[in-house]
Amino acid sequence: MNPPLDSVPLYPPESIVPETDSLVLNPRGVVDLRGRRTGELRYPPTATVIFAGIPGAGKSTALRKLFGADPEDHTPPAGPDGALVLDSIQARNSWRRRLAWLPYPLWRPVVHLVHFRRIWIALRDHTGPVVIHDCGTVGFTRRMLTRWAARRGRELHMVLLDVPATVARAGQYARGRRVGRASFNWHVRRWRHLLDQLERGAGPHPRPESVVVLDRTTVDHLHEIRFAA
Repeated sequence: MNPPLDSVPLYPPESIVPETDSLVLNPRGVVDLRGRRTGELRYPPTATVIFAGIPGAGKSTALRKLFGADPEDHTPPAGPDGALVLDSIQARNSWRRRLAWLPYPLWRPVVHLVHFRRIWIALRDHTGPVVIHDCGTVGFTRRMLTRWAARRGRELHMVLLDVPATVARAGQYARGRRVGRASFNWHVRRWRHLLDQLERGAGPHPRPESVVVLDRTTVDHLHEIRFAA
């Protein structure tokens, strides 16, 4: 089990809504749920939620479980409460037929451009919540998404899926989509820096409305993510 963040309370009192058969959290601030069993996370109806983790952590698997996002999708699917789920694999799928003759590193920039353009359009035009798949390790990207969400009057929240690097690496091999070793090690270093910032109460910046830290135990017992007033 990963160690908890000792500098913040596990369950800020204002974030908990008791129910008879499960624990429902309305996250605010930093909430460390690693090793905990939680039934539901609940966000405002127009929230933007970044679902982050290093490559291979299990983000796409979690999004499939919680929102029905299929790794074969070409366009963002609609999840519970009208949530629009954006994963870069959708952009990759939509361009694979035209560019698969090239080595993927050569057309990866196209995928990133299409993915972020879809995010921008979703934040601008979609009236419901938006869920974004992202590694969370690039400060520029976090700041950009925060600005885009703020311009549309949306709260930004982060869900961090924290798993050991060895487990994430094995996950990449299992799915057949491996990141280069140097790139993977860079993501791992940046991820640890992000968690260190949270432990010190120093980040990330700009600060989201909430940061929820999960591990795979938590995700296994998480029934759903809902968006309600």
